[in-house]
Order: sequence, then C-alpha cells, then structure tokens
Amino acid sequence: MLLLSSCVFIGYYHIAFLVIALLISLATFFLGKWVGQTKREKDAKRIYISGLCLLIVGWLTFRYANLLPGVHLLFPLGISFYTFQALSYLTEIYWKEEEPEENLTDFMIYMLFFMKFLSGPIESKRYASPIEVRETGSLPVHCLWNETDSSGIGKKLILADYISPHIDGIFNSVHAASGVQLLMACLLYPIELYGDFSGYTDIALGGACMLGFKLSPNFNRPFIAQTTAEFWRRWHMSLSFWVRDYLYLPLSSGMRRWGQWGVFLSLSLTFAGLGAWHGAGWNFIIYGLIQGLLIFYEMKTAIFRNKLKTWLGNPLFSALSIIRTYLLFAFSLIFFRLDSVTDAFYYIRHISFSTHASWKEMSIGMSDHNCIVAGSALVLILTYEYFMSKRDLLEALAKQPALIRWSIYYLLAIMFFTLGQFNSDSFIYLQF
Repeated sequence: MLLLSSCVFIGYYHIAFLVIALLISLATFFLGKWVGQTKREKDAKRIYISGLCLLIVGWLTFRYANLLPGVHLLFPLGISFYTFQALSYLTEIYWKEEEPEENLTDFMIYMLFFMKFLSGPIESKRYASPIEVRETGSLPVHCLWNETDSSGIGKKLILADYISPHIDGIFNSVHAASGVQLLMACLLYPIELYGDFSGYTDIALGGACMLGFKLSPNFNRPFIAQTTAEFWRRWHMSLSFWVRDYLYLPLSSGMRRWGQWGVFLSLSLTFAGLGAWHGAGWNFIIYGLIQGLLIFYEMKTAIFRNKLKTWLGNPLFSALSIIRTYLLFAFSLIFFRLDSVTDAFYYIRHISFSTHASWKEMSIGMSDHNCIVAGSALVLILTYEYFMSKRDLLEALAKQPALIRWSIYYLLAIMFFTLGQFNSDSFIYLQF
C-alpha cells in the first residue's frame, strides 16, 4: 500500500515522472545486486563505474538538455534527490560497507517514499536499509503533533510565504529597486530560503513520523554557525554529508600528495559540483566556489582566529562570527537567486544604504502587519529551536495532562488557519 501510494503521488502530476523514477530505481536495484555478487574486483569495478555513468548521464540529460536549442524536456520531480540516493547505494555496496538489498519492495520504498521524494532528505543506504518502520502498537502523542503541526507549517505558511512575494519582487526587478531594497532583500533571502526548505523538511519528517517512519534530519539551527564549514554541517545536512562522503573525501584522498593545493582543489571541485547540482549556469558555479573559498580561508586562518577569540573574549567573538557567517552566506545567495552572473554583479554594485524616498523602503513593500507577523514568527521559531536543542519539548508536552496538550494543539491550529498564507502551491527546492 505504501509503495502504491508513493507511485500514485509521483505519477499524479505527470506519468512520465513515475516511469523515469521506476526505471532508475529498478536499474539501481539490479546493478547493486550485480556488483555485490561479482567476485572479481576488476569486474565489480567495471559494473560499478558503468552504473555510476548511467545514473549521472541520465540525470545530466534531464538537468541540462534544455540548454540545447530546440530541446524541451520536462525536469522530473525529485530526480536530483533519488539519483543521489542511487549513487550512494551503489557506492556503499562497491565499498563493501553494505550488502545489496534483497527485497525489491523495500528497496523501491527506500527510493520512492513519497514523504521525501520531492526534496529529500537524501537517505544514505548506510543509514536507511531500507527506511526502518517502528513496530509500535500506537503512535506516540508527540509524534502526531510533531514538526508537522508546529515549526514546519509555521516556517512555510507564516514566515516564508509572508516575506517571499516581496523578496522575489525585488530579485525579479533588480534594475528598478533602490540600493536599500537590494540590501534588505539580500539580508532576508536566507530567512525565506530557510523557512521554505526547512519548513518542507520538517513537514516531511513529521508526516513520515505519523506513518511510523524516521527520516534523517536535514537542518540543525544553521544560523548559529560561526564558520562556513560549520554552516554546511547544519544546512541541508543530507546533501552536505553526501557531498562530503562521496565527493570531497575521495578527491582529497587522491590529492593529498599535493598538500594545501590538493585541499584547495578538492574543496573547489566539491563546491563547484554542489553549485552545478543546483542548476545550469555560471552563477551556480560561482555560488559553490564562494563556499569552497570561504572554507579554505577559514582553515588557513584558524590560528589567527583563535588568537582573536582570546583577545575579544568568547561571547563577542562568537556573536561577530555568527554575523559574519550569515552575511557571507547571504552575499553568496545573490548568485544562487539571480538568473545570470551579469545581474548578480549589477546587484552587488548597487547595494547601498541610500533610499529614493524614505527609510520605509527597508520594508521592501511589506505592510506593517506582515512585518510584525513574519518578525514574530522568526523569533518564535528561533526560540523554539533553541529550547529544542536543550530539551525535547515534544516529549515534555506528551507528558502533560490532556487539557494542556489539546489547548496548545487548538491554539496552534487557530493561529495557522488565521495567519497562514495558503496561496502558495510550491516549494523553492522543487526546481532542483
């Protein structure tokens, strides 16, 4: 039933999406068995490399074929995420870290489970072989509430969807915006992206929990990161760890004889690949290279930053480091968000604190009501995440009397239905 539901979910928008997902999943399943059963190392490697090339070429065809004149292919929903899952699955088998999955149904659920199909998280075979079902007589109360009815919906419907029309309006008309509007859109876009993508992830994790499944977390308070390297250990974690395990570590191992240049080249290639994963265009490559350069810079200046930390004191140094990391990420997202490098450089040149009329331009067109609601939602979400890092609030809530629990449930439901923006029908990361 779960596999059938996932197939209906995938094929509802376009039957071709289901056909492609089934073909890739079946090919991966049988390639994995073939690699695992092949005794000779040379033959296993040949099959493994052929499988990787098949999957990568298939993904590249759909991802970048539209750049060719006269070619118009639909980009299948979720293909980037389940292709990466397939690549990690084959790699784990070839590395002898995992045995091939014997049950085809379990493997197809691992690949096609509808809660994570569209935008992840990317479940590595090492952590989900297949996705484990908790054998419980009834679902715990906190699981029924979970992120689905709390942070996920709040991040998406109240935070991201309140500010996204105004931020998108600035990015879609950069030549008509004032310098301060460009500045505010740049500073707020990481919050929109976090609210939208992290909101999706929380809803996916919460919905999977309601069905008895446990998916990997994808975000862990990224805006408290003090370095770019730490940021990527907290942001889009399943993709970050995938890139680290299957791209950066093999590259750095192969280039270690080159010393620091090997590290620099490994980081550059890894994050350039990460940028290319997001889309075709030099703007995405530059976005990725900025991340790699920042991480290499942080590695080279670690001693200096430790001395600065001693001189400034830990609280001040930590606060300044968090602000620096956020600003650098916001800057790099200019290349991520705009369609061309030309537009990105125009955007950067024209950022300023000057206004055309008044400082009200800092609101980027948002009404006072929307500013208050979105600002309050951001504060509540960050506060909630802080206390969740100290203690599982959902577990604590589950132990409270029914009157308290259901009062909170109804209060949240009323808040979501009253304040939520229900006119958005998509998530940002569906395009990837």
